[in-house]
Amino acid sequence: MSRSRGDAGGRRAAARGIGGLVPLTRLMVFGSRLPLTRTPGEAGLGFEEVVFEATDGVELRGWFVPAGPEPAPTVVWVHGWLWNRLGNVAGLVPFPDRDVDFLPATEALHDAGFHVLMFDLANHGESGARRPLTFGPWEARDFAGAVAYVRSRPDVIPDRVGAIGMSAGGNTVLYGAPGAQPMKALLIVQPTKLTVFNERFARDRLGRFGSLAARSMDLLYFLMRAPLPSRQDPAIPARRIADATVQYVQGVGDPWGTMEVVENVSAATPKSLGVVRYPSPPGRYEGYRYVMDDPAAVVAFFRAHL
Repeated sequence: MSRSRGDAGGRRAAARGIGGLVPLTRLMVFGSRLPLTRTPGEAGLGFEEVVFEATDGVELRGWFVPAGPEPAPTVVWVHGWLWNRLGNVAGLVPFPDRDVDFLPATEALHDAGFHVLMFDLANHGESGARRPLTFGPWEARDFAGAVAYVRSRPDVIPDRVGAIGMSAGGNTVLYGAPGAQPMKALLIVQPTKLTVFNERFARDRLGRFGSLAARSMDLLYFLMRAPLPSRQDPAIPARRIADATVQYVQGVGDPWGTMEVVENVSAATPKSLGVVRYPSPPGRYEGYRYVMDDPAAVVAFFRAHL
């Protein structure tokens, strides 16, 4: 009798895993557009609606938040997977997440005298499409376009541009920065090696079917003529970021990323300050909240290095 109940439980778990495979794979490959629900005006900030192009011509949309009319250093936000230029709104994806709000740190940077560019990567928010998502290699074109845009503005000091990259946005900055030099200061929060993230994320959400899903990603990307996940390692482009001071952050409670991966990327970075071990409770999104919970640390980093 107990064996029958155990078999039934196993079948139910298998059904949940199979049922979740397709929607999660779709999100990984094609993404989803989180709507914009606020503006910097809600934090009392003036801003401009801006439109510019990635280096491959994809139209990108965002907000430029000026610190004032005079030329100033500029920080570019690069958001994570399934987010938009504001961060993340919890409860709109089929896995546990939390709110991640970029506005408090944006306000703190503005008050400290930094211009800020907040923009949507391709396939996110209000920007154009480029399929599939590659979690760094192709999105680097968006970052390079954003940096080129801010450097084209007369109110930006062109050799004093930095960035904050969150998760896949951190990978994007690492892949894009070597071609967008000179960069001065990069704050990279919870970057990841895609094979490690895919395996841990898929097993957490799909159980034993997770490994199958993770292993299938290379074939899918091969058929779509896109960079293979198994060949991605953000430590490789990080070695080429010769001039920027880089600070890494990793939450200690992250179940989908690992401290080892971030430490390896840091070790490959010529001017890394090391890894801030953020004392987050269990959950990947808890680690992202570093930028919300400690905007003073964000400002201090850019004051020192940008």
